[in-house]
Formats: sequence, structure tokens, C-alpha cells
Amino acid sequence: MTLQEIVEILEGEVLFAGSGLDVEVPCAFASDLISDILMCTKEPTLLLTGLTNNQVIRLSDMIDIIAVIFVRGKRPLDEITEMAMERGLPLICTDLTMYRSSGLLYGAGLRSCKI
Repeated sequence: MTLQEIVEILEGEVLFAGSGLDVEVPCAFASDLISDILMCTKEPTLLLTGLTNNQVIRLSDMIDIIAVIFVRGKRPLDEITEMAMERGLPLICTDLTMYRSSGLLYGAGLRSCKI
């Protein structure tokens, strides 16, 4: 599944496309806990979160996050978007809840990441 397909499924808004929305996404993980994200993602992953602080972007320096989707209508500050741009990390927003977003993506065939 590509990022473009994910944006369409989640009725998302692209804040920054990075290197493009044709990137293949092998799996996803949803959490609002940094410790869980660090411990549970062992492969290239799409992150769904409600966290909008700079720690979310810094995670991409430590683990292989393909893109970040901010759920529940949350939007990062411009400073956070700039950090993502420096790293080429795509950012997407959706008004859907984390539960609904995860269910829609799972139902469309996107698998959970291996933990």
C-alpha cells in the first residue's frame, strides 16, 4: 500500500510529502507512548499517533519511520513540520480517531508491524 492510498483511506491532509506519496508502506504501528514506539517497531513503519511534540520527529532518527500520521485532528506546530522537512519525513493529518484509522488501514490490507 502506498502513502497516497493511505491518505485517501483516512481522508487525510498532507502537511509534507517528503520524497513523494508513492512510497510503499509495509506495516503500521499506532501509539501515543514514545516507549512503546521505540520498543515495538523493528522494521520500516508508518506511525499513527496523537503526539505532536518534537520527540515524535526525533524518533525517525532512531528507528525507521516511513511517515507520521497525526490522528484525532491534531496538527503539529510549524517548528515540528520544519524538523520533519529537514529529515524528509512525510507528515499527514486525519480527523479520524486512532482506533478508526487503524481499523480502516488494517481492513484495507496494511499489516501491523512485527514486535
